[in-house]
Amino acid sequence: MRELDINFIQGIKDLIKTARHNIIYAVNSEMVKTYFEIGKRIVEEEQKGSSRAEYGKKLIESLSTELHEEFGRGFNRTDLQKMRRFYLVYQKWGTVSPKLAWSHYCELIKIDDEPKRRYFENYAINEGLSVRDLKRQIYSLHYERLLMSKDKTALLEYEKKGNLPAKSDEVVKDPYVLEFLGMDEKAEYTEKELETRILDYLQKFLLELGQGFTFVARQKRFTIDDDNFYIDLLFYNIHLRCYVVIELKTTKFKHEDAGQMNFYLNYVKKELNREGDTEPIGIILCTQKDTVQVEFATAGISNKIFVSKYRFYLPTKEELESKVKKLL
Repeated sequence: MRELDINFIQGIKDLIKTARHNIIYAVNSEMVKTYFEIGKRIVEEEQKGSSRAEYGKKLIESLSTELHEEFGRGFNRTDLQKMRRFYLVYQKWGTVSPKLAWSHYCELIKIDDEPKRRYFENYAINEGLSVRDLKRQIYSLHYERLLMSKDKTALLEYEKKGNLPAKSDEVVKDPYVLEFLGMDEKAEYTEKELETRILDYLQKFLLELGQGFTFVARQKRFTIDDDNFYIDLLFYNIHLRCYVVIELKTTKFKHEDAGQMNFYLNYVKKELNREGDTEPIGIILCTQKDTVQVEFATAGISNKIFVSKYRFYLPTKEELESKVKKLL
């Protein structure tokens, strides 16, 4: 008997995987649509009651009892309240994306601010975020930290474009929160130790960077006049179509850090950029920075250099939201 061709076998496997994926996708879409319709009918039935609040409470309790007896889990009072909230938030089925699971929407409907909710919808779809990753991004105040990097006009333009980055300053946050590394804020670390830990948690670090980042290299070496130089971390952003150089500093920003980054960006621009690539950007991650010193150090440099702080713990919601309010 002739041995089966590897490509033939792989083709069959891919066919089965695609079919299974489509089945899961179809089931998920139908489930989300069903929950939307249940929520709609609950709201419409509530509106018939003379005292809506009291009638609505009794309605959900009675419906929960009936559904639980016949269908089991998934229809308790809390579940039905989520379906009701789901309908009230979205109103029209056409505004709901079948690319997200019900568990995604259970997190999204907790967000009252519509632009913020739209941002995370697009983010979850474009980056294929799991529910766990979506929750981390929401509760780490990812959106609020991103807004701190923009002025009001830029923010409005960003939202009009569906919150997809089109300029370098639309992907940079300050601060970056690296609590997933499990490192003590007060302990002293070398740059190599920090870099190693980041690579150990690369997927989480990519999420913290934002949309469209892919990892290219660690300690990217290049040689000029027999001298070797090393770029700490090199990424590529598919939305901006550019390389992103990240330099890690375990101390406060120094003016010479900008010169080093400028040197690296000039190399990337000349030696790595290909047709269609835009100019690279550089992000210096440091423990502290002085705004005036950063301004003087980067003034006159044509390359796009950003200086951001990083933390090993989550900032308080009040701390960041107060800054966002000042921005707006």
